[in-house]
Amino acid sequence: MNDTVATELDYEDLVNRLMQRLRLRTAPLALQLFETVEQMKEIKGIRWPAAGVRFSMCQLVGQARWLGWTLGATTENVPANSNCGGVMGLNAPGTKYLDGTMFHGVWFATIEASREHQAQMPRVPHGKYVGVVLSPLATGRLRAPDTVLVYATPGQMVTLINGLQHRKYVRYQFGTTGESACADSWGAGMLTHEPSMSIPCFAERRFGGVQDDEMLIALQVEHLQEIVEGLDWLAGHGIRYPIAPYGVQCDPALAFQASYAGKL
Repeated sequence: MNDTVATELDYEDLVNRLMQRLRLRTAPLALQLFETVEQMKEIKGIRWPAAGVRFSMCQLVGQARWLGWTLGATTENVPANSNCGGVMGLNAPGTKYLDGTMFHGVWFATIEASREHQAQMPRVPHGKYVGVVLSPLATGRLRAPDTVLVYATPGQMVTLINGLQHRKYVRYQFGTTGESACADSWGAGMLTHEPSMSIPCFAERRFGGVQDDEMLIALQVEHLQEIVEGLDWLAGHGIRYPIAPYGVQCDPALAFQASYAGKL
């Protein structure tokens, strides 16, 4: 899907620099869509869920994230005709999802709200891709990932975005699907190729290992490069993570003077 990334890029160095600046719990995770299973089988070190076992997609992402696996998945490895494959474009969600029946009485009090939730959900169009491979970016096993996932606390996340904005400013606006928030991260990220931040949902936290204080952003590799450069630049100007609390009853003049010397 994304064939523009230079194959000689040193992903390990890129990840190390990001981890050093943000002190993330887990390293960035690469996702790449494939048109054939044969292409997927060529990936070094790939493993597959056991035959007959179906995981939620957030579980598969969690396995790759926390265990460091390079993991392949097709619709045979996720709930049939569901949004687990549907968000990534591996299948079309079944009628019970699209007409609102599935979530009605669970997440939504009316069938109309449940149906609208499905209608507005960002998804990769189905029909082209049969599977996805997930692997820690630093391994370099996925040379042209369609998106890179970074899990971060709010303080880490805002610092990451500061790095992304340091040279070419964009006022980012992120949507919230609510439940099925994977659509806001890897769904929207692979669909638009733009930075896509989400508040991970109930299912991602219950099944995918996402921690209570974590957020998620889906990025392109070029965004990650810009962030790393931006974090280095900000650090050179005294803006670093972790953010040291100054105190709610202290005169901020000294802190302002350090950052805005000659501008006040």
